[in-house]
Amino acid sequence: MRIVAVLCVRNEGAFLLDWLAHHGACGISHVLAVSNNCDDGTDLILDRLAALGHVTHLRNDGPHDKGGIQFTGLKCAAQTPQAERADWLLPLDIDEFVNVHVGDHTLPALITALPEATAITLTWRLFGNDDVVRYVDRPVPQQFLKAAPTVMHWPWRAAMFKTLYRNDGTYRRLGVHRPRNPDPGRIDTARWYDGEGRRLGPEFARKRIFSNFGQSNTRLAQLNHYPLGAMESYVLKADRGRAVHSDDRLGMDYWVERNFSTAADASIQTLAIPTARIRAALAADPVLASLHADAVHWRRARFQKLMTQEPFRALFARLLMTPPSRPVSQHAARALRWHAVQGRSSDSDAPPETDTL
Repeated sequence: MRIVAVLCVRNEGAFLLDWLAHHGACGISHVLAVSNNCDDGTDLILDRLAALGHVTHLRNDGPHDKGGIQFTGLKCAAQTPQAERADWLLPLDIDEFVNVHVGDHTLPALITALPEATAITLTWRLFGNDDVVRYVDRPVPQQFLKAAPTVMHWPWRAAMFKTLYRNDGTYRRLGVHRPRNPDPGRIDTARWYDGEGRRLGPEFARKRIFSNFGQSNTRLAQLNHYPLGAMESYVLKADRGRAVHSDDRLGMDYWVERNFSTAADASIQTLAIPTARIRAALAADPVLASLHADAVHWRRARFQKLMTQEPFRALFARLLMTPPSRPVSQHAARALRWHAVQGRSSDSDAPPETDTL
């Protein structure tokens, strides 16, 4: 079973080896890594990893299609022999870590548990910042152990997913959250399952990008999402820009909607031993070790540079002042959803009670 992950990265070299080690332990057979306009040596690390046979590295420095940097990168990745030969495909970001709860905690075990699946949704579990200020060179899943509750009622972004899907021709294009361009002759027979093992409705086969919220979606598997990291790292993320909407400046709105640290979750540590073994093997290569050290140094130097600029200094100060986010209650979320519906339609009934909103 050949499971190929597709990773688009820019200026994330300090995190690459830890990410690769975890996903190697998790059952990813090969990584298609797409870089663009890197300043920290991410592209050089990927070149070395490609020379050692760990990844296939594609440069996506431009020009880019109208869909933007990430969609251009995915299009390039889909045209490679490695993607064409894959049995399963899974687009991921550097801040996403697959966390399987069934069998031996690998993706093959998850696929075995859902043998009829055309696609399996890996719903995000948002891991908050937990008041970590300084960036340190340590695996992200070991630093951030507090997350959103298993059941979230708001916002819908807390229930977004990435899709592990069978490369059998049902879908003909990679997408950020879900496969695209379905074959009209096959789409009606596509079988989608969620991380609880539930069969999903036909709307998921065609357009959905988030799970039903207000319920658990992660009994068999989840996607640990670390969108914030340390406060220093978030400032660098704001400097880099968003992966899909690269012109959008990250600010406090993004932070508040993702900074949940109310529930302890160390379940990803089930793969800690094989992950550490792979990570040590990567570090044994002196070229990789040196390039990794350079990327770590670049992050620290870049943060110091950004602190001389008022927009980034102000952002860092606001991060220091802002407490973790509170999950929205079911009652308040119901009121918010009603108002959202009202924004699209004018013929709803009277609103629900909002005294606890």
